[in-house]
Amino acid sequence: MAPRPRVPPLAQRLRRLPNPRFTGLGAGLFATATMLGIGFLDRLLLDGAPLVYGVLFLPVSVVTALWVRTADLVTAPISVPIAFAVGAYPIADGNGGFGGQAMSLVTTLAVHAGWLYGGTLIAGLIASVRKVRQMARRQNAREAAVRAGAIRAGATAYRAAGPRPSASPSPRPGARSRAPGPTVPRAVRRGG
Repeated sequence: MAPRPRVPPLAQRLRRLPNPRFTGLGAGLFATATMLGIGFLDRLLLDGAPLVYGVLFLPVSVVTALWVRTADLVTAPISVPIAFAVGAYPIADGNGGFGGQAMSLVTTLAVHAGWLYGGTLIAGLIASVRKVRQMARRQNAREAAVRAGAIRAGATAYRAAGPRPSASPSPRPGARSRAPGPTVPRAVRRGG
């Protein structure tokens, strides 16, 4: 038996990390709750520094896109900007009631749109790569199943054809001669 290849220590540490799979709604709620928590902490500890909020938005986008189920990949780039907007509420410096707070939130979103677009782009790229890999795995599995089916069909046809005639020049005395039969059905030979 060949020795197993050595796994780098970084890969071992990454394998120990949690690997949850959120539904589309769960991924959106995770991103929204995380960004809202980051927004409140930013407001409390750093007086609403938008740079810190924007930088922390990027890993939340990555984690959201990685942890969403494969069936719900399309929701990651949709839920991440919503989470950014909800979490930006605490860091928006609004005063003067609802109108003032809403205008401050819109201004914060407009001024920090680079972070918003960057995180959305990251989530979209990760979701797209995961979807392409899933489609490739499905195609490979489908092709392997077709190949396995063709091999099984060929073996079945070989067994159904019976024994091949011997290459000996003189048959056994008293043995019936048998016409050689096809070893593979015509449909398999034609490829369909």
